[in-house]
Amino acid sequence: MMRANPSTERLQRYHERARRKGVRPLVYWIVRAVLQPAIHILWRPSRRGREYIPRSGPVILASNHRSFLDPFIVGICLRRPVYFVAKQELFAKRWQAWLLNSLGAFPVRRGESDQEMMRTAREILERGDPVVMFPEGTRIREGSVGKPRRGVGRLALETGAPVVPIAIAGTEHARRGWRIRPVKVRLRCGRPLTFPRVEQPSPSLASEVTARIWPCVELQWEWLGGLTPLRKAAVVGAGEMGTAMALVLARAGLEVQLGCRTARQAELIAQSRTLEVDGHAVAPLPDSVIPCTVADIEFGGVDVVVLAVPLSALPAVLAKHGPAIAERSTLLVPARGELRSHAALPARYAAERTGASAVALLGVPRGAASLSNGHAEVQLACERPERSRQLASALEAADVALVRGAPSERLMSRVA
Repeated sequence: MMRANPSTERLQRYHERARRKGVRPLVYWIVRAVLQPAIHILWRPSRRGREYIPRSGPVILASNHRSFLDPFIVGICLRRPVYFVAKQELFAKRWQAWLLNSLGAFPVRRGESDQEMMRTAREILERGDPVVMFPEGTRIREGSVGKPRRGVGRLALETGAPVVPIAIAGTEHARRGWRIRPVKVRLRCGRPLTFPRVEQPSPSLASEVTARIWPCVELQWEWLGGLTPLRKAAVVGAGEMGTAMALVLARAGLEVQLGCRTARQAELIAQSRTLEVDGHAVAPLPDSVIPCTVADIEFGGVDVVVLAVPLSALPAVLAKHGPAIAERSTLLVPARGELRSHAALPARYAAERTGASAVALLGVPRGAASLSNGHAEVQLACERPERSRQLASALEAADVALVRGAPSERLMSRVA
C-alpha cells in the first residue's frame, strides 16, 4: 500500500517549527539518552575525524546515505542537536512526523527542486546550527556511492558555511525488514571545505561546488574500504573488440586509456577517432577515450582493466603487465560468442597472475560491431556480486542489454 503524502499545510508547519524553534529539547535529549547507548551496543560505531567537525557555529555535514540509521550515526558525533532532511512520506503519520520534527528533521520533496527545504536549511545554518545533507538524494544500499545532486553546493554558496565530507559504511546491513541486526558501523570525516558566499548562485556554479565536495566524500568512503566508483578504465588491445569496449566504457562515463601495440597504431586511432569493424567506420570515439601504447597505461589508478587480446597473447601480456594491475581494479575478460565452461580457463589464468580484486567474464555473442549500435546483448559473470552489479550498471548506462542469468554459477566457480 502506498503511503499518502501529507498536505502542503502540514509540511509547512514542520518547516516553520524547524526554522523558528528548532528541536524540542526535552524530547531530543531523552531520545538521545536512550538511542546513543543502544547504538554503541548494537552497532559499535567507529568515528574517525570527529575533530574536523566545528563544536559551534554553522556547518554542513555532507554524507553518503546507506540506511535510515545514518542521521543518528552522524548525530552522535556532535554534542549539540543536528538537523537533517527526511523524505516527505515519513511525515504522513502525525505521531511519526511530530517525533521526527522534534528530533530535528524537516521534510523534502524528492525528485524536484524543493525551495522550502532549501530555505529551512539556510535559516538553520544562519542561526548557527549544523545540517546533515545526503547529496545522493536517496539511499544507496549496495555497491559504491551514488551521484550527488547540486543542492549541497548551492547551500554551501548561499550560506558560506563550511562543509565536512563524511562517509558511512555498514549501516546498510543494520536492518533486514523489521529485524535489527548487530553489525559494525564505521564513519569517517574529512577536513572541512569552505567556499565564498554567493547570493543566488547559478545552477552551473552550484554543480561545480558539488563536484568539489563529492570527491572528498568518495575519498572517505574508499578509506573505509568501500567499493570504489568506476571512474577510469584501461583497455589492453586496440583491435575491434578492444576499441568497442573502450567506446562502451566511455559512454558509461569512464575515462578510458586505450592501449595500442605500437605508437603508430595509437597515432592513427587518435587521428581517425572511430571504431572500425571489417574496415568500415561504425561509430566515433568519445573524447574520453585516450589512445596510447600499452606501456604508457597507468594501471595504478584504474578501476576496470579490460584484456581484449587474443588468447595466444594473453600469457605474454600478463607476464609483462599483470603485476602492475592494482588490487582495486576489476579485471574484465571479453569473449566473442557465448560464455562456455572453457571461457573460465583464461579468466582463472588471469586471476592467478594479477592483483585484481575481482575477475569478470563478458560474452558478446554478436561481436564488436553490436556494442556500438545500441543493440548489443551481452552476458556477464563475476564471482563478486557487488562488482557484478557495478559492471552491469555501467553497461546498461551505455545502452548495452544484459542477458540476466546466462552465465552459470558453475562457470564462475571455475574462476574462484
